[in-house]
Amino acid sequence: MASAPSQQYAYRAQKSIGLVGGTPNYDPIDSFQPPDVPARTYKYSSDGRLFAYAIPTGVRIYQAESAQLLQELSLPNIVDISFSPRGTYLSTWERPVKLEDGAQHKNLRVFSVSTGEELVAFSQKSQEGWELQYTISESHAVRLVGQEIQVFRPVEWSKGVVDKLKVEGATTITLSPGLNPSLAVFIAEKKGQPASVKIFSLTALGAPPTCQKTFFKAQRSQIKWNTLGTQVLILTQTDVDQANKSYYGETGGLYLLSAAGNFDCRVTLDKEGPVHDFAWSPNSKEFGVIYGYMPAKTMLFDQRARSLHDFGTAFCNFISFNPQARLIAIAGFGNLAGKVDIYDRRTLSKVTTIDASNTSHCEWSPDGRFLLTATLSPRLRVDNGIKVWHCTGPLVHVQLIDELYQASWRPIPVDVLPPFPQAIPAAPAPAPSVNQHATVAKPAPTKPAGAYRPPGARGLEASAAYKREDDTPSGGSTPNGRFSRSPAPGRFQNGRRHVPGAPTSPSPVRHSGDQEKRGRKKKGPKDGAKKDAVAAAGGEASARPSIDIPPNGAEVIAAANGSVPPTPGGDNGLDPTAKKVRNLNKKLKAIEELKEKQKKGERLEATQLKKIDTEAEIRKELAALEITS
Repeated sequence: MASAPSQQYAYRAQKSIGLVGGTPNYDPIDSFQPPDVPARTYKYSSDGRLFAYAIPTGVRIYQAESAQLLQELSLPNIVDISFSPRGTYLSTWERPVKLEDGAQHKNLRVFSVSTGEELVAFSQKSQEGWELQYTISESHAVRLVGQEIQVFRPVEWSKGVVDKLKVEGATTITLSPGLNPSLAVFIAEKKGQPASVKIFSLTALGAPPTCQKTFFKAQRSQIKWNTLGTQVLILTQTDVDQANKSYYGETGGLYLLSAAGNFDCRVTLDKEGPVHDFAWSPNSKEFGVIYGYMPAKTMLFDQRARSLHDFGTAFCNFISFNPQARLIAIAGFGNLAGKVDIYDRRTLSKVTTIDASNTSHCEWSPDGRFLLTATLSPRLRVDNGIKVWHCTGPLVHVQLIDELYQASWRPIPVDVLPPFPQAIPAAPAPAPSVNQHATVAKPAPTKPAGAYRPPGARGLEASAAYKREDDTPSGGSTPNGRFSRSPAPGRFQNGRRHVPGAPTSPSPVRHSGDQEKRGRKKKGPKDGAKKDAVAAAGGEASARPSIDIPPNGAEVIAAANGSVPPTPGGDNGLDPTAKKVRNLNKKLKAIEELKEKQKKGERLEATQLKKIDTEAEIRKELAALEITS
């Protein structure tokens, strides 16, 4: 038996391209000779045998294992390349141009990898969806031209189209894997007509579709077949969200269809919001979906769209099964923090959590034991590089590369590699690059935690108005009501800090009539004269209390009679036990409201259910406090 091919990954940056060997050392492959000019793209073949990259002057094809050059095609201006599943054919695409003789520019060309001969060429204006779609045996190749599906036999390219089908309004097609290939055709909604998906058997393209489904809110779609090609998931979306809840359009729905036509349904998602990601398990029997407004919910469904497990809510938008279907990675990338949770599919328990911040690309290794994360340009132009993590959490390799554009593992068929062990394997020792990165990495600046203070209160003891629920010291609370703003520093009168806006002492008492008229418009001169007369009659027999704040922050309330009642609504009159009782009663009231919602049939979040479970504990604590008081 031949030895299993070694794991490796490839990368492409602005000024470099390279192949790197896998565990344990992750050494660059010395036999690979990079080009002198920047590469535009690179691709591995699906079986991992071949590696090719495009440069401004042509395309070079290598044997991936030994990095030996096999073919060099002199093709200028190639933008993208693609291999057939078995690596027999290489397709290239270049931007279309107007030819001098007026002929149509055939910018999609197919070459034989072994001989370098051009076999066929087509005209393809758009780069989106330009690739030919092959069956896994390479017996047929399919492409969509306008609204016509064209079928070719790669062994007989010269015969041209061997079968075709015109589907009115067809926008995208997706060929299934598997031994009995099917073709899913998506037709977008137009002029009030609903969108639809039709599934045809590739061997009987002229026959009626084996399965079809119509739906609204579908201007574009994502179509994902399972590995066997027996079922397909279809996510429909609109370009514009009519409710203005999302800048990226509105999710129409997630549908599950069978290629045989014996089953179709809409996947029930019980949380409002978009579908962030969905993925089939390699065993073709289950799939995972991340959906809902953040924090999003992650669910595992079987092949009949029945829920198998709820992973709860978290800030995530990425899900991926490892090639052996044993581990599941659930992560939040893009504008999320980059936390990756890895779960064991057998026990559905969390194995570890990885902090892979600023990740642009994430991919399982072919053996299912390592996770590659990369920070790519132009998504982020700083801290570009590749990190390899073991499935149990440790970082095993780091490679920092300026302006990194592309990174990926070399594909290896699952049946060629040793099976995933029953017990999750232990992590190997980290490569030397990890230690080098740790010594070079800049220490993150640590800022002391503390509450925000406005400029007028900085440099002073914090008042209770700004005090957090921690043990940080604070001064006395600022007065309630209209005197609750922080005093400006450095303003003292007679040894005491002056509160801006506070009246000076002594001052006239506010009469009950004035209290009722507060906030009304100013009176005319007559009312003002009457008010002056009343004030003069009262003299200075009674004075309103004034508020001064001494330098240490303690309140001093001075009054003519020497005593003033506490401010209504303040907590000064409550002892700690009474405050505790009041807070517990508030919690009980909130729990009663949640129970009422539950009785009405509303679905509660996990945190709300946990809150209801604490009712007995709160009542017990409340009873103990009432006994002691």
